[in-house]
Amino acid sequence: MRLPHPLYGLYERRLAASLPRDRVPRHVGVILDGNRRWARSIGLSSATGHRAGADKIAELLEWSEDVGVEVVTLWMLSTDNLSRDPEELGPLLEIIEGAVRNLAATRRWRLQAMGALDLLPEQTARALKDAETATEGVVGLHVNVAVGYGGRHEIADAVRSYLRENAAKGASLDDLAADFDVQHIAAHLYTKGQPDPELVIRTSGEQRLGGFLLWQSAHSEFYFCEAYWPSFRKVDFLRAVRSYAARERRLGL
Repeated sequence: MRLPHPLYGLYERRLAASLPRDRVPRHVGVILDGNRRWARSIGLSSATGHRAGADKIAELLEWSEDVGVEVVTLWMLSTDNLSRDPEELGPLLEIIEGAVRNLAATRRWRLQAMGALDLLPEQTARALKDAETATEGVVGLHVNVAVGYGGRHEIADAVRSYLRENAAKGASLDDLAADFDVQHIAAHLYTKGQPDPELVIRTSGEQRLGGFLLWQSAHSEFYFCEAYWPSFRKVDFLRAVRSYAARERRLGL
């Protein structure tokens, strides 16, 4: 239940002030879930829910900047979602294209497209690459936009990339098998060169990853929020960061 506005603002400020700045995650992954259910709960169309979800993204990025996060990965569309009813998928892709263009137009964040862009319609893939090119010189929060993304697909892409790179150098299959190590996969992921996500947030009450950052999240802390994505508030985000900061990280031990 929402607090009355004056108390809500006071609580939000106190919560932000209480965060230990030396324990804020560098990289936060967010599964933006619940757009359709949010829309249905108030009698609106799925497209309306997706638009409301798209409008929420800039707020999340601002909140992330405020607490000192360096990288945010947004899972906006999975490879599984590409098999949705075309009557819903078409408008959803248009909403994603518009959201990415709007984020790029701010010149505030550096955007990086990640996912199987070859599986996307040409127009969507072009919008993602154009946004990436337009913001490549921006210094500040790095935002990975995962569209047509699946964790298994990413790992398979990483292995293919490694094999092709070394085959081009003349390496034999036996040589590759003998030397192959986990770091070779890490070096060919979509997020190569970035810190792994310390915190992964999923909205809508679902308590599963669904294939999100499977390799990178091996040591992540998870936070599951009941709010549907369009209803996700700054206090929800701050609570997630506070929960992360309070945990004893064992890094897989």
